[in-house]
Amino acid sequence: MGASTFWPYPRWIAHRGAGKLAPENTLAAFKAGAAHGYRMFECDVKLSADGVPFLLHDATLERTSTGKGVAGEQPWDVLATLDAGRWHSPQFTGEPLPMLESIARYCLDKGYFLNIEIKPTPGLDSPTGTEVANQAARLWQGETVPPLLTSFQPAALEAARAAQPQLPRGLLLDTLTENWLETAAKLQCVAIVCNHRLWNASTVAQAKKAGFRTLSYTVNDERSARRLIGLGIDGIITDRVDAFRPV
Repeated sequence: MGASTFWPYPRWIAHRGAGKLAPENTLAAFKAGAAHGYRMFECDVKLSADGVPFLLHDATLERTSTGKGVAGEQPWDVLATLDAGRWHSPQFTGEPLPMLESIARYCLDKGYFLNIEIKPTPGLDSPTGTEVANQAARLWQGETVPPLLTSFQPAALEAARAAQPQLPRGLLLDTLTENWLETAAKLQCVAIVCNHRLWNASTVAQAKKAGFRTLSYTVNDERSARRLIGLGIDGIITDRVDAFRPV
């Protein structure tokens, strides 16, 4: 059970685009990561009230935009008018919230890889997993390398599996539950994406023996990165695109 030998993704992945150098989960952040040589990006995707997949980490709008309230309760025509850059720094004033479709077309045009974290508004795990998977399958139709779909929410991954079983999935974990490997296997995941502190020689060996690829978040210091590379980790998600050269 677990991953096939097909694993086309680079080891280094820019977190939320390059979400420290530029406003996270915006096209500006993707461009910042690309300027530092990154070819794979992680982003968070949820649904607007009218079912449009778009990029945002939080359930609410206040931290990273000029909006207020629960993002998933707003229609896309309202969300599209918000400023998602000014909170970061003046130079990004006017940067919009992007639709998944816009980010997908940017990545496809440039030959970049994408890790889509399915980040549902609470209570909407299954509808979000279904819609994100369906849109990803449509946007990447005919492409050699599909996006990697990940989530902390098993129900979202199960919905994505049911809708588009051919798209690769990864289970996100912040703690190792007793049945972590069984959960990933049941969801037919190809990868497990852990808080980097959870990986050690034993947990990496268990995951690899079960056939899973191993990824880590969010790795921002050199000592941690060296430790993970020594363990043979397959993917390292980082905010510090200015500190680590992707190879």
